[in-house]
Amino acid sequence: MRRFVLFACIVALCLPLGVRAASPADDAKAADAAKTAKAAAKPAKVVKLTLNGDIPEGPSTPGMFGELKPSLATLVGRLDSAAADNEVRAVWLQIGNLGIGRGKINELRGAIARVRKAGKPVYGELTTAETGEYLLAAACDQVVMPSSGMLVVPGVRMEVTFCKGLLDKLGLQFDALQMGKYKGAAEPLARNEMSKPLRESLDALVGDVYDNMIATIAADRRLKDYQVRTFIDQGLFTAADAKRTGLIDDVLYSDQIEEAIKQRLKADAIDIVTKYKVKKIDTDFSGFGGMMKFMELLMGGKQSAAPSQKPKIAVVYAVGPIVEGKTNNDMFGSSSIGSTSMVAALRKANDDPKVAAVVLRIDSPGGSATASDLIWRETVRTKKPLIASMSDVAGSGGYYIAMGAKKIFAAPETLTGSIGVIGGKLVTGGLNNKIGLNTEVISRGANSGSLSTLKPFTPEERKAWLGLLEETYRQFVGKAADGRKMPYGKLEGMAQGRVYTGRMAKKLGLVDEIGTLQDAIVAAKLSAGLKADTDIELLVLPEQKSFFEQFFGDPAAVSDLDSVLPEAMQVLRQTKLLRQLLSERKLLWMPYTMQLK
Repeated sequence: MRRFVLFACIVALCLPLGVRAASPADDAKAADAAKTAKAAAKPAKVVKLTLNGDIPEGPSTPGMFGELKPSLATLVGRLDSAAADNEVRAVWLQIGNLGIGRGKINELRGAIARVRKAGKPVYGELTTAETGEYLLAAACDQVVMPSSGMLVVPGVRMEVTFCKGLLDKLGLQFDALQMGKYKGAAEPLARNEMSKPLRESLDALVGDVYDNMIATIAADRRLKDYQVRTFIDQGLFTAADAKRTGLIDDVLYSDQIEEAIKQRLKADAIDIVTKYKVKKIDTDFSGFGGMMKFMELLMGGKQSAAPSQKPKIAVVYAVGPIVEGKTNNDMFGSSSIGSTSMVAALRKANDDPKVAAVVLRIDSPGGSATASDLIWRETVRTKKPLIASMSDVAGSGGYYIAMGAKKIFAAPETLTGSIGVIGGKLVTGGLNNKIGLNTEVISRGANSGSLSTLKPFTPEERKAWLGLLEETYRQFVGKAADGRKMPYGKLEGMAQGRVYTGRMAKKLGLVDEIGTLQDAIVAAKLSAGLKADTDIELLVLPEQKSFFEQFFGDPAAVSDLDSVLPEAMQVLRQTKLLRQLLSERKLLWMPYTMQLK
């Protein structure tokens, strides 16, 4: 026994003073420390996205061509993914020349807010920026531009060109019919200057857009309203002036932004990811297998075979002018809302047992009165809760199709309302006389010439057409009053063809909430009895056509010329849609085309 005790003491004395033998717990701690050190040495992941040009509403085209021009939904989805991705430490937005309205800017601002709420800084990089680009950048933590940059925020201005003088010289006349004193769609063709009601309506619209712009900049940049108004009156700023006034945070080039992000994140290095959540495409198309792969990409790629067990929210997109028949999306980039396609999409959502609720996303200035009514009818027939979400514009027929919704969301500067009806015809008889054309007429029926372009409406024809428009207007106002749960007289006083911003419409009760598409989806969940944070699957309708389908859907559209002749292509799109709309006898159409820049 004595020998054993002595041996133990000798072993203890052999260990260095203050050192004990390692244990399994010590080994685990050492491994964790090594992992932490390795993670600290790993470059911080920064997502860099470029936002410029026209950003289309709705989902991107399926297949490899969809990545060439990502949609609003795709870009918002990437920002939301960055917010939820634990590996992403910051987001860097390069904001170029945007061709979008304030509704889409509001969606992107909402997505930026969600990234910031997740504790991740967002840098907004500008070069030469106007009001729209600046409002988007102002939602970021840091707004920067190079020393050569320029900021142009000159206020709000609306210009309306009247064409009656030109038509008179050509011997043309537009014989206009309208219901609603503010429904001034035909005024540029039928008058030489604004009517008093139209000026009143547009002045209120410009005033509200201006006030909201001031309030937004003041809140984002922590400035006083009077300071922002002073800056807007100045309008033009160099990068140095913009920093001095507090409109931007710093004057930096791109390489300096990288260094600033590193310092903000306290990282030795950063990994800038420019293709975040962009689908990787195998471009090896050699052999028969490669050809099949190429055709598959043209057709939109493989469809997911495994159905999800999550509850669904259907998002039904209504983008473009409203026409009877099928929706048309062609290679020229024009889009229309076909009543047949929209009814089918709404029925598909309603019949899907996994769909808990429907969100109708609208970006439309209206169109055919009959087509609008057919779509509205299907919205009120839908048994699932239906929420409407308005983008840049949802006026006239665009408002009509939202009226059956349980709740309507709009952006602060969505252009909406315009509850009124127009009709009329372009009279070409004077031009025919000028160029030596003579038309002989044989007719039967007192109103047989009501559709003729040779002469204006007779008093009898005008009375008949006004009666038709009056009934359409009465139905429009009546259905709006039912949908908004208002007395007919009260809503009719707010109708009259007047256009409102989302903020104005909210005050009047024409919409329920100011919010984004994401807010509308949350409202749809709650309406269906789900929790706000329930993980759901989005069912996007109508289904997007692939590049292949669009290419062969219109034989005349054999190439995409947008990048070469953008202005000419825009004229072609508008001309095609206008020709289609003018075949309608009754239009629920916005009184002007407006884009807030």
